[in-house]
Amino acid sequence: MLDLDKAYNNTQAVTESAELLKGFDVRSDTLASRFSGTMDISYGKGAREKFDYFPGNPGAGIFVFIHGGYWQIRHKNTFRFLAKGPLSLGLHVASVGYTLAPEANLSEIVQEVRSAIRRICEFAKDFLADTEKVIVSGWSAGGHLATMMLDEPSVTSALAISGIYDLEPISKCYLNQALNLSPNEILNLSPMRISNVPKPMVIAVGSEELSELRRQSLEFATRRAKEKIPVTFGLLEGCNHFTILQELENPKGVLCRMLASLLK
Repeated sequence: MLDLDKAYNNTQAVTESAELLKGFDVRSDTLASRFSGTMDISYGKGAREKFDYFPGNPGAGIFVFIHGGYWQIRHKNTFRFLAKGPLSLGLHVASVGYTLAPEANLSEIVQEVRSAIRRICEFAKDFLADTEKVIVSGWSAGGHLATMMLDEPSVTSALAISGIYDLEPISKCYLNQALNLSPNEILNLSPMRISNVPKPMVIAVGSEELSELRRQSLEFATRRAKEKIPVTFGLLEGCNHFTILQELENPKGVLCRMLASLLK
C-alpha cells in the first residue's frame, strides 16, 4: 500500500530544499528592491491578502503567479524572483499571497485568489496592461489554485507547475490535519473531478519529482487531451520539486519558453 505521507512530502524528498529556498529568498529580495513601490498591495483585509506587482510593457498581458506550500506554508515573498522570466517576455507580473490553512479552509483560499485576480486587473490598468489577457500560473498547491482560476473571464490560459489536481489523496495523508477537507471540497475543488474549462494549459512536472506528483500531472493532462482541450504536458528532465522553478526564472529556461508559447 502506498505511504501517502511519504508520497507527498516534497521537503523530505529534496534534501537540499532548505538551501534552495534560502537562495530563492535572496534572489527575491534583490529583484523586489527594484520595484519597491508596487510590493505588498492589499486586495483584502487579511494580513496575507496582498500581491506584488512588477510592471511590464504597455499593452502586454499579465502573468499571475500563485505560490505553493500545500495551502498551509510558504509566503509569496519567497517567490518574487520568478518574475524575472515573465518580465523578459514583456509581461506584467503579479505574485499572489493568501491566508493559509488552518486559518482559512480551501474554499476560502480559492475565493481569496479569485478576489486577488480581479483586484490585480483593476490595479494593472494604471500600468496600461491588457487586463483581458491574464495567464495564471502556480507551483505545487499554487498549480491547483491556478487551475481553479481558469473560469475567470480575464484568464486566457494557465501554466501549472508540479500541481495537485485530485484532492482525495491529500485528504488521506498528514496534509489534511491543517486542511480538514470536506467531501464537498474534494469533489468540487479537485480539477480532476469537475468539468474542464476549455482554455489552453501547460502542465509541467520534473522528472525527479515524487511519483504521485508526476502521476497527477500526467493524468490531468491526459484527461484534457481526451476532451480535445489545448494542453501541453512537459516532463522536465533532471528537475525536482524545487529546481524546476529555475526554469521559469531563467529567460531561456524550459518553463519560460512554455510560457512564451501561451502568448502565441
